[in-house]
Amino acid sequence: MALNAEFLVDRRRLKRRLTVWRIAAILAVLGLVAAFVFQNEDIAAASGFKPQIARVSISGIIRDDRKQQALLSDIGKARQVKAVILRINSPGGTATGGESLFEAIRALAEEKPVVAVFGTIATSSAYMVGLASDHIVARGNSITGSVGVILQWAEVTELLKNIGVKMEEVRSGPLKAKPSPFEPLGEPTRQLTEEMVSEAHKWFLDLVAKRRSITPLDVPGLAEGRIYSGRHALKLKLIDQIGGEEEAVAYLEKKRQIQPDLTIIDWETNDGGGIGLWGAALRTLAGFAGVPASGLSNLFPSTKVLRAVQLDGLVSLWHPSRD
Repeated sequence: MALNAEFLVDRRRLKRRLTVWRIAAILAVLGLVAAFVFQNEDIAAASGFKPQIARVSISGIIRDDRKQQALLSDIGKARQVKAVILRINSPGGTATGGESLFEAIRALAEEKPVVAVFGTIATSSAYMVGLASDHIVARGNSITGSVGVILQWAEVTELLKNIGVKMEEVRSGPLKAKPSPFEPLGEPTRQLTEEMVSEAHKWFLDLVAKRRSITPLDVPGLAEGRIYSGRHALKLKLIDQIGGEEEAVAYLEKKRQIQPDLTIIDWETNDGGGIGLWGAALRTLAGFAGVPASGLSNLFPSTKVLRAVQLDGLVSLWHPSRD
């Protein structure tokens, strides 16, 4: 009995020692991780340990993207984010896509200062998105403007006639599914589409008037949907400043009292390459390996399948005319 009691006591002592060593090992690992994080500005900022400026890129065709809107909402709630820079390089997209993104950015701007930086092009819905920011910066040769909307479709009746195809249909009403690519545009349908386009156009112009404190009809070509260079847009008060990201940061520091020298961290949607600690860690590993961070996309490809661009409904999208 005495032997069994001593054996049990020794086992308990051994368990206590193992527990102590395990705790010590865990604390040591956490200490090393914390030291690494605090020594690396990129990871420290992305992890929430240090204040930062969030950078969000808006490029390509603008759609009603719920993931992008959720990202902006998350940035608004992130205490470590002190300001936001929107890098906009887009010809526009759907009118509803621009409207929903505009509203998401205005909600974000209620929480943090937001500056838009226009790249090569920021027209139509992309300019609408820029209007949601507190300050717009563009290069002198950036293309912007193209305020307006279009509703377009292909009319293929002659083609169908040539290949011997005749469309048959039964409608619940004379304006159901109008306009249609399978019949010429009639006057009632033309009036309907023009009414929709005019209403959306007026809404867009009112948005410009409110956000830029100007009278759109006094700006040459604005109501007609023309484009402007960054220099011309500055003269017409469609933007606030010529420059790039450095000028955007200077504005935040001088006008919005943001702490100087904050780290700028890219925030992306889940299918855009990773955000936060994981994304920052990948960039750091790429730096250690001596390869560009962009090369990591080949190792960790996005699961998002590329699709053909199909834009339905009212569109606010600029592209050069071939006429």
